[in-house]
Amino acid sequence: MNRKADEYNHPSFIVSDPICIPHAFTKKQDIEIAALFAAILAWGNRTTIIAKSKLLMQLMDNAPHAFCLHAEERELKKLLAFKHRTFNATDILYFVEFLKYHYTHHASLEAAFTQWMLPEDTHTENALRGFHHYFFSLEDAPGRTRKHIASPEKKSTCKRLNMFLRWMVRKDNRGVDFGLWKNISPAQLVCPIDVHVARVAKRFNMVTRPQTDWLAALELTEYLRQFCANDPVKYDFALFGLGVVEKF
Repeated sequence: MNRKADEYNHPSFIVSDPICIPHAFTKKQDIEIAALFAAILAWGNRTTIIAKSKLLMQLMDNAPHAFCLHAEERELKKLLAFKHRTFNATDILYFVEFLKYHYTHHASLEAAFTQWMLPEDTHTENALRGFHHYFFSLEDAPGRTRKHIASPEKKSTCKRLNMFLRWMVRKDNRGVDFGLWKNISPAQLVCPIDVHVARVAKRFNMVTRPQTDWLAALELTEYLRQFCANDPVKYDFALFGLGVVEKF
């Protein structure tokens, strides 16, 4: 596991992964917003995900923080033709509205997650639950957009949000994850799990739960803590590599 984690936790990993989208930015808020969109759009073929994410950043003038805060109706109209699978203009416009609201009150997107956590939390379930409720707290939140922000309350694996949190929280000297956020510990992260990772995890008896759901994500993370209690999610690199790249 350590060997595979080292193999994929490397700058060469960035170019073909959605994490390349936030790596195009240097301003903290731009990185946060680009990472959130890249994670939410991480559904399907990776080449398409990256292309669509780059297009979205271009539509936001490659300055997503300034765009979310200051875009007027004429600029917002550029987003109307954007679509990726079931993520469409209604969804993107609400995301922008929420981000404008949040960044008007907070300097970082970190607060959208951490304000719901308790001192005794061993993982990020409360952060994800709280973020879901907060995200849809604006008056005109469209019902159709709810499918794009997962929550443990719905028993979802929250794979894309867990991936986003990994990007923001983990910090090492490998240059892939950003480590921008300081109020969530890498030890509290939950491993992203999808059908590919679940297949590998079950093959190595890391999970016994038949469903690929939130409890399976917690079970996998608890297993990985045996290898590194302070940073169990670094093994996401190994599981992803074995499952998606090597088709193990």
